[in-house]
Amino acid sequence: MQNTPQSQPIVILISGGGSNMAAIVRAAQKEAWATQFGAQVAAVISNKADAGGLRFAREQGIATEVLDHKAYASRTDFDQALAAAVARFDQPDRPALVVLAGFMRILTPGFVAQHTGRLLNIHPSLLPAFTGLHTHQRAIDAGCKYAGATVHQVSAELDAGAILEQSVVPVLPGDTEQTLAARVLATEHTIYPRAIRNWLAAQARV
Repeated sequence: MQNTPQSQPIVILISGGGSNMAAIVRAAQKEAWATQFGAQVAAVISNKADAGGLRFAREQGIATEVLDHKAYASRTDFDQALAAAVARFDQPDRPALVVLAGFMRILTPGFVAQHTGRLLNIHPSLLPAFTGLHTHQRAIDAGCKYAGATVHQVSAELDAGAILEQSVVPVLPGDTEQTLAARVLATEHTIYPRAIRNWLAAQARV
């Protein structure tokens, strides 16, 4: 007889419009993650009070919280407060999966270590190429024929964790940073929910 999956909370961190967050929430609803995996998006946390994604989350009945990083004396202080906020949604024997979806903060090694194995990010390049910022323009400037996005585990080294999913799009003649970014973003909305679904499925088998 198959065991009923333990409750798996998902906490999504955003800084802006939250389109990847919205794609994850919609996938969770459409694919019945609650039934399949005992999983639900428990909270959306932003470091910016005016982040557009907060409104979508509230409309979906998802708990939201704002932690303004400027209110903290150091990155360490902010990350400690962030860890405490995430921990409020943990379940017994099942700490939250933390999903970075346009969260524009570099996390401290202490935060990363505390959430090892359950901290995911999406990066708008085909890692290990073009870590960091301005990935689309750098791909164009380098003459790349292809670009894409990567879902990966977060490690202490920036954009260097284990790769879980990738998407590939062509770099077209005449592409600008904006047109390439839009094409890549559309694929992010597919691969990020898929990577999370696969992570949840693996956890359910443990």
